[in-house]
Amino acid sequence: MDVKPQPDALPEWLVSVLDPSYRETDAQRYGIGREGFNAIVLGVTEKYLLGSYLADQSETEKFLTGLHVRELVLARACAAGDDAAWQEFLLQYRETLYAAARSITREESSGRELADSLYADLYGTAARDGKRISKLDSYTGRGSLAGWLRTVLAQEHVNRYRKQRHTVSLEEKTDAGAQFAAPVSAAIAEPDARVVSAIDQALAELEAEDRLILIHYYLEGRTLAEVGRMLGVHESTISRKTVKIVERLRRGIFSLLLKSGMSRRQVEEALDVDVRDITVDFKKSLGGEGTGPAPGRAASSSYPANVAQDLKATTFQAREGEE
Repeated sequence: MDVKPQPDALPEWLVSVLDPSYRETDAQRYGIGREGFNAIVLGVTEKYLLGSYLADQSETEKFLTGLHVRELVLARACAAGDDAAWQEFLLQYRETLYAAARSITREESSGRELADSLYADLYGTAARDGKRISKLDSYTGRGSLAGWLRTVLAQEHVNRYRKQRHTVSLEEKTDAGAQFAAPVSAAIAEPDARVVSAIDQALAELEAEDRLILIHYYLEGRTLAEVGRMLGVHESTISRKTVKIVERLRRGIFSLLLKSGMSRRQVEEALDVDVRDITVDFKKSLGGEGTGPAPGRAASSSYPANVAQDLKATTFQAREGEE
């Protein structure tokens, strides 16, 4: 079992970095002492730098100075149920949440409903083994809290949309005047074969290292930090490379579909197809095998949902807990 270093056992250079950070936060106001502060900050540091944070002074100092420490402390204090922290959170971020939700839903009432639905998860009303479960516990301070909240809202909106799309009740359909014929044997509509072919071809044409990154991150479920360590580069480098790979991949698919005879509008509609309707052998298309799924994670040869979501949004979304 790993033993966490005690505050008085930390090297002087690390203490000299942590001291001003602690003074700049409202940790004491939220009942977080110096030891608790160290546990929060060093817990995040160890997650990304592993045991090297005590040995590599320059990398650790760079990492710590890049953290949004005030926001990290506020989030963890809210997750712990501190009333003062929660009031401060509402004061600073309530309007930010509402504005972001309105931007996502493009409608006032549904935007407010989306933002309000997130509060319970943020506050942590559920409990496990007597401990509060708050989504704010997954915020690591590596990006702004406002940006992290917008990402969480966007994911919640996607989840709600998918759920509503597949759970329209029979009663609702009947009230809308739908007529239901007796079931007949008919072939289920398949997605346009050109889409499947274009995705398959674009994946196969990626460079070897790009294919390896996609295999490790999307197919095997490894974290950005794990992929970075495997390739000998920092996590942030892998994050930037993945952004570029996803953007390049989407441009390639788009170009291939245009060449197949589709109009731009048809291509946009085709790429908006539900990922569950697309069946591409992802591993085969990438033309290689990785090193196997990360411990505790199962690999899948189907087209992963998070790949399609990133392609459709023309962006790269790190998994929850990554920044």
